[in-house]
Amino acid sequence: MRSVLGKLNPFSWSNRTLRLLATLIYLIILPLYILFSLSPAKAAEDYPITAHLTIPSIALDVAVTPLTVQNNELETPDYIVGSFSHRPNKTLLIAHSTTAFANLKSIRPGDTIHYNQRNYHVIHITTSAKADINMATLLQSSSTPTLVLMTCAGQLLPDSDATHRLIVTAV
Repeated sequence: MRSVLGKLNPFSWSNRTLRLLATLIYLIILPLYILFSLSPAKAAEDYPITAHLTIPSIALDVAVTPLTVQNNELETPDYIVGSFSHRPNKTLLIAHSTTAFANLKSIRPGDTIHYNQRNYHVIHITTSAKADINMATLLQSSSTPTLVLMTCAGQLLPDSDATHRLIVTAV
């Protein structure tokens, strides 16, 4: 019984055994950990960057990539902001509430937004149930250049979605 316990005690292992164990960890376990734990789902470098969004009041300074509708949905980028312009003078900017738009809930009416070499000022902030949002109405053309920023809000759902959307309008 003592000989079995002695073999399981790492303090009784030879230097050769310890070096072999350290080598195995370094060559097998560490690369697997890096490969599966540290790589993002889709890196920001994978998106074409066409603009920049800055909101000084919430310390936001982030790249923006254009989005296209796929299967009647817009795919939200993981770490940057996505833009969608379907009508004249109206641009929708979307991002995750856990990454790029993490501080969007702190924005206030009158705050300045810098986007695409233009300054906008927040005029309206609302939180609406996801089911109550009419995207056709939200994206209607405007007589003046208008930004609509949108992110998840409310209760988190099991499918990484949320029950509500925070919507910020700026002109």
